[in-house]
Amino acid sequence: MLIIGIAGGTGSGKTTVVHQIMNELPETEVGIISQDSYYKETTELSFDERALINFDHPRAIDFELLVDHLKELKAGNVIEQPIYSFVTHNRTTDTIITHPRKVMIVEGILILANAELREMCDIKIFVHADPDERLIRRLKRDIAERGRDLDEVLNRYQTTLKPMHEQFIEPTKAFADIIIPNDKYNTVAIDVVRAVITQRLV
Repeated sequence: MLIIGIAGGTGSGKTTVVHQIMNELPETEVGIISQDSYYKETTELSFDERALINFDHPRAIDFELLVDHLKELKAGNVIEQPIYSFVTHNRTTDTIITHPRKVMIVEGILILANAELREMCDIKIFVHADPDERLIRRLKRDIAERGRDLDEVLNRYQTTLKPMHEQFIEPTKAFADIIIPNDKYNTVAIDVVRAVITQRLV
């Protein structure tokens, strides 16, 4: 199994890059695991307490479970991927049955921040975008999809998102095999990634 790690700041366009890579590959050969599914379970906390969690810090992620699940998939076993709700700030009781695939894409802002997970990635990609562009995308997404208001999003950006990006996310660019500037549709970078995948799958 070929594991591709795709990191980058919030709103950098990681999901777009994932879809661009997948477009040319057989659907039955590619799977996706999102870091967002692996936020730690926090049922013991109240909603107000959960809302105060710094979700952009590595300690918010259950990397142990994520690594275990990748090991299981590599061994040919099926896993139950958690489902996380950004509305309740907690895992739901549902899971996604995920089968092993020839290519498994693992995407999330902190994918390259964990040494054990990083070592498991055969190809490490960092998606770069202008900070202003990332903020605009984050505003649109959180207001439209996650029920946040403008003041809440801007406050979180200033107090956690921006400092966490500078401390934990941006430095992981140094671990990347490929850096994709995502200010526009970057066909050359995507073609390079696809070529490497195709070569590994032969």
